[in-house]
Amino acid sequence: MSRILALLAAVFLSGPALAHEVTVGDLQIIHPYIPQPAASAKAAGGFMAIVNNGSEPDRLIGVESDIAMQSEVHESKVDANGVGTMEHVDFIEIPPGQTVNLERGGYHVMFMGLKGPLTEGEMHKAVLIFERAGRVEVEFQIDAPMGQGQGHGAMDHSKMGHGTGG
Repeated sequence: MSRILALLAAVFLSGPALAHEVTVGDLQIIHPYIPQPAASAKAAGGFMAIVNNGSEPDRLIGVESDIAMQSEVHESKVDANGVGTMEHVDFIEIPPGQTVNLERGGYHVMFMGLKGPLTEGEMHKAVLIFERAGRVEVEFQIDAPMGQGQGHGAMDHSKMGHGTGG
């Protein structure tokens, strides 16, 4: 009996940590999430994996959300001198039969001008806009905050060039 109770407790306690996903056509969007930024943060990064199970490429060309004044697709890079930059990109290519990870230090969704605090456990709706798949509604889960100084919420984006590169 105690094994059953322990198993049930483990299942219920792991609930918030379980990944969520959306499948539309050939695309599978796995666990869109935002690490909880500081309450005073003005920006936050959104991450996920996008799987293209089709035979044709697709492109993530935009994002819309009510949690921020502006939402864009961005790419972070570090040059040979260790200097980090981040800029808006026109699209992220999702090749057929491939998985593209939007993650820290690479491609990600940037939510700028947050309209309020984001709290761990919350779910916030957004729309990912794809060239072929069209508008895909997802929910970004607010995950546990990252270590201090590591996350987008802790970065000072006012000093970064948010150009319109592509």
